[in-house]
Amino acid sequence: MGASSGRTAGLAAARADDSRDKRRRALDALVVLEAAGEAITFPAVARAAGVSTWLIYAKGIREHVEAARRRQAVPVATRKANATPGGLKVDLVLAREEIKRLRAEHDKLQQRLRLQLGAEIDGPQRAELIARVADLEAVNRRLVAERDARSSEERVADRRVRELEDELVAARESLRRMIRSENTGH
Repeated sequence: MGASSGRTAGLAAARADDSRDKRRRALDALVVLEAAGEAITFPAVARAAGVSTWLIYAKGIREHVEAARRRQAVPVATRKANATPGGLKVDLVLAREEIKRLRAEHDKLQQRLRLQLGAEIDGPQRAELIARVADLEAVNRRLVAERDARSSEERVADRRVRELEDELVAARESLRRMIRSENTGH
């Protein structure tokens, strides 16, 4: 493994951190929207989290949004008819604990996925990759040679077209002179 694989691993880790941050922001925004009693929609969660809508539709976030939407569909009076401030505080604490547990589980699964993907990236044998690069370089050289040959043929053809155009112009001019000469009787 050289410097290239180190950079690749660094980029993959940065991307994973960015993804984890965006997902956490999306889940936090969902909790805030739900607590505020605002309508839960995919675009609303995306705007509140400052992420793209496609991320909100992604597996792992979509399920939470759909669950929040289902909870919103139940009238508040039915949900909290007998709610007391103490009971609401307990519900909030339990919900926060559940969120912590789910985040930890999410991070653990994400780490396992990252390790698996890393193994898949490192999986192909070095010799296979070198052979594939050599094949691609040979194809590239052939295509460059063909391109150069076509460019040369194009230049020759363009030159010939210009010569033929010049001959055509000269033939037309000669024909005009002959027609004038015949018409004037000389």
